[in-house]
Formats: sequence, structure tokens, C-alpha cells
Amino acid sequence: MRFLVLPLALMLSACGLSPMYAGGGDGQVATGLSSVSVSAIPGQQGWLMRDALTERLGSGSASPRYRLDVRLDDQLDGLGLLSDDTIGRERRTLRARYRLVDLSTGNTVLDATAGADAGIDVVSSEYATIAAEQTALENLTLEVADRIVTSVALKLRSAG
Repeated sequence: MRFLVLPLALMLSACGLSPMYAGGGDGQVATGLSSVSVSAIPGQQGWLMRDALTERLGSGSASPRYRLDVRLDDQLDGLGLLSDDTIGRERRTLRARYRLVDLSTGNTVLDATAGADAGIDVVSSEYATIAAEQTALENLTLEVADRIVTSVALKLRSAG
């Protein structure tokens, strides 16, 4: 049994995988993420997105190396027409087009999109429907922010 475990352990270490956040807070990816500043994004959706991104990127540095520019597209579409010609279901879609710009050169390091959508039941209470739409926006913002930060981290890791 011992003879089987040792070769398997050696093969696993040679697969080339390494942790994304190796080195903890002082690692390449963590320091790269903390050197990203997020530019202002207009609207309520923009405020939510900027807040989520800033929280995930870290405290930030006094002199950032990168700037993250984000444009949002938020759509609310009615689906599921009922027999009385009312909408029974809605779909909220949040898409983000983002660019990571190196401030020292002005070059775009990363230009990509991320998005997510959620279904919302339209109920007889208008207040409940509005609350569900707002909750969907907040949840979608967190999901899209996670995707953006992961993409930026992968780019910073490969550029390192």
C-alpha cells in the first residue's frame, strides 16, 4: 500500500496546479487586487456594483496601479402572460462590460463581460413584487462582482 501512495503523491505535485491566493495577503494576486481602484458607476445599480467590487478587491492602496471601469446594463423583462393579460413572471438581467486599465501605461489589460439573470414571480402585492425585484438586483450584483473579481485575479496571476 505504501508503495502505491508515494508515486501517486509525486504525480499530483507535478500536475502544475498552484493555489490562486498563494502567499495569503502578501501574495501576488492579493497585492494585485488591492492595487485596483474602481471608477464611479452611475445609478443605483452602479452604486451597488462599485460597493461590491470595492469590498472584494480589498482596502485598496493610496497609489493604485490599475483602474477598473465598469458599464452596466440592467433589464427587467416581463414573461409568462396570464389569461387576464397580466404578467406572471419577470426576468432581471444584469450585464457588466468591464475594462482593467494599467495606469502607468494607459493600456487595457483586460476587456471582458460578465452577467447573470434571475427569475421573479409577480404576485398580487405590488410591494412584494418591487421588493423581489430589488432583492434580485442585489443578488445579481454580488454574483456579477464575484465573476469580475475572479476574472481580474486570473489576469493578474497570468500577467505576474
